[in-house]
Order: sequence, then structure tokens, then C-alpha cells
Amino acid sequence: MKVVKTVIAGGCLLLTAGSLLAQNYYLATQQARRDSSQNDAEQQRIQKEAGGSPGAPGAPAPATAAPVDPALQATLNNVSSLKSDFAAAITSTGDKPDPAQKISLLNNLSQAAQGAKASADSVKKLATDLLTALAGKNKLAAAQQTKLAREIHALFNGAHLTPAQQQTLLADVQKILTDGDASLDDAVNVVTDLKAVVAETK
Repeated sequence: MKVVKTVIAGGCLLLTAGSLLAQNYYLATQQARRDSSQNDAEQQRIQKEAGGSPGAPGAPAPATAAPVDPALQATLNNVSSLKSDFAAAITSTGDKPDPAQKISLLNNLSQAAQGAKASADSVKKLATDLLTALAGKNKLAAAQQTKLAREIHALFNGAHLTPAQQQTLLADVQKILTDGDASLDDAVNVVTDLKAVVAETK
């Protein structure tokens, strides 16, 4: 049971560390994991009573892998993919983004929303402006790239955020970009695109 709780706690920390996301954004996912964990514990107790080894009452139950919540896994995968796209854009040297980079970013932005989807035009504009803002910006550290990916993912799921939380995330995205050496105009373009995405995914 300790192993299961540790794995679950680790997953929660990975998902929420460093971000300003609202508690209610992950409430359903957390409840599902708790229910699943309680169910696993009950199953282990029943199995132990039915056919467990009576000679080893103090022996711990064999460790079982914690069930992976599909929504949580999809979120983690999407954030990781977006971060990789940002890293590729930062290390690019050409005046124009590599077409393969843009396709990858478009695909990953399109998959960020777990509910209502933003329009293809809004996603394309955001991808273009993000690549412009990030291209060659080596000052943007890996931790900031990850934070940017988490916050953009959250904004694609804006229905889970209050207006105040949305504004906080949008302001933080702009700060991350400008701190990473993007021009203010490029950062504002990205924020404007994200506002359109938030409006379309409510």
C-alpha cells in the first residue's frame, strides 16, 4: 500500500510542481486514482484472507504496479512532447522553422485539449508564433521550457480554470518568453493566440 501511495504522490508532484494550476483542474483525476488505490488495497486484503500464507502474517504483500490513469498519462505525455518541440525550436538556427518541427508542434498542440478543441486556424497561428518566439532563444532553460509546456497545456483546457487563473497563466507565459529573450511583440502574439484558444475550449 505504501508503494502505491508513493507512486501516486510522485505522479501528483510531477504534474503539479512549479505550476499555478487550480486544484479543481486535477480533482477528478485525483479522485479516480484514490478510488483505484482503495480498490487495489481491498482486492489484496480479500486475496490474502482467501489464500494468503498464514505462516507469514507480518510479510508485506507483493508490490503491484499502480494503475495508470489514462487522463494523467495523456497529460504527462503531451507536456513532455511540447517541451521537446520547444527545445527543438530553441536549438534551430535557420530563419524559418523546420517544417517537421512545425508539424510536430501542430500535432502536439492539437492533442493538448482533453475536452473541447480549438479551431485549426487558432492552433496553426499559435504554432507559428511560438516557433518565432522560441527560435534560437538559448536563454530559455529546460525547467522554464517544461513550465511553459505545462501552462500551455493547461490553457488548452481552460474550462477547468477560473478567469483569474487564466490571466495568471497568460501573464506567466509572457514572462517566461521575454525572460528567455523573446521580443515583447513575439511574446504578446503568443499570449493573444492563447486567449483565442482559451475562448474556444471553454
